[in-house]
Amino acid sequence: MFIDLSPYRNKRICVALSGGKDSMSLLHYLNLHKGEYGITLSALNCDHSIRGEESVRDSAFVREYCETNGVYCHFFKWDGELFANESSARNWRLSCYKAVLSKGDTDYIATAHHMNDNAETVLFNLIRGASLSGMTGITDDLANKIIRPLIGVDREEIEQYVLQNAIPFVEDGTNSADDYTRNKIRHNVIPALESAVHGAVNNIYRFSRLAAEDEEYFKRQVNNVLICRADGSYLIKSCTEPVIFKRALRRILTECGKKDFTSAQMRTVYELQWLNNGKKFKFLGLVAVRENGGIGIYGERTAVLNSVPFREYIDKAERYGGVAARIYRVEQDEKLQKPETGERALSFDLDKIPQTAVIRFKQSGDKFKKFGGGTKSLGDYLTDKKIPQAQRDFLPLICDGADVLAVGGVEISDVIKITEDTINMGAFVCCSPLLKND
Repeated sequence: MFIDLSPYRNKRICVALSGGKDSMSLLHYLNLHKGEYGITLSALNCDHSIRGEESVRDSAFVREYCETNGVYCHFFKWDGELFANESSARNWRLSCYKAVLSKGDTDYIATAHHMNDNAETVLFNLIRGASLSGMTGITDDLANKIIRPLIGVDREEIEQYVLQNAIPFVEDGTNSADDYTRNKIRHNVIPALESAVHGAVNNIYRFSRLAAEDEEYFKRQVNNVLICRADGSYLIKSCTEPVIFKRALRRILTECGKKDFTSAQMRTVYELQWLNNGKKFKFLGLVAVRENGGIGIYGERTAVLNSVPFREYIDKAERYGGVAARIYRVEQDEKLQKPETGERALSFDLDKIPQTAVIRFKQSGDKFKKFGGGTKSLGDYLTDKKIPQAQRDFLPLICDGADVLAVGGVEISDVIKITEDTINMGAFVCCSPLLKND
């Protein structure tokens, strides 16, 4: 058995050690070659308390072996209710890995996944109808500092290594049962494939590495079209390649915790690109909307703000639909200071605000007289200003009837502009992550 350890030279590696053949052979190999590569070695053991006394026995075996061979081992034992499924157990195990890494004396957690595990994963995902990303198999997870040094070694090589070096190990009784789909693939499908095509496991491994290369290419393309905006919404820039667009959308849905999306929903979002600005599609608690430059995706919200008299909010700070806003007077000898980062201050003639003015969100029929002249519907004006649809319904406005006098964080109307005759000046400050001072 050969493992290329050159990528781990002078690294601190902690082996996830269950006591089985795979992890014991990995620990033995690293311990044997650590001096040659300057590797600092340790281990960790997770007792999931799923197999009762058998789990206790395995952890005791690991403890004794590590003590005998001078390998420091971190031990974790689950003492809560029995895990409901393998996913829950895996999440706890990953939390143990993070706990070890957080101590700062380990560079990587090494798991003992090997070539046959990779083949099982590829086949399992294939029969479930997974896309190309599911064909990449098991790879290093460098973002979480998890490596798989044995991934290029098949099960037969590992078993020979265990025999040749008389490495002790314990057996997990659940591995021999066919109660799980993975075990059925392991005990029945893989042997049948190897019997039909010699080297099938190795061929599947090569295929998965090629798929991983392709997947990395697609990820780079997605990064070119996907923007994660500061307010938590997303923008998929105009993209006529359905493969790239749908991957970008799938990433958004995954990050939003949406699992039950359909191909029809993804196609509808993709086709929004050829509709007019403002066209929307609501699905799974999200809203996809056609915007300048692409498709905006944001959480479905309801903008609720009853009209409130403008005069009541002078010298107060309030929150409108999650956007902080305040209106205050500016004294004659006070210069309007640039507010904190992320805020946009609009100065205006306070005396030009009618007594009937209110603060509210936008409504149908709103119109805006642009600074410098020219009147437009508010919707058209915001489109010209390239304000994302996700933000429009939540911009606080100063209005007099259907006349919009100021759009929070964007602009004031020509009607309330400051002139040489201005005596009393006001300021309208709106803090939005999308609307910042230059």
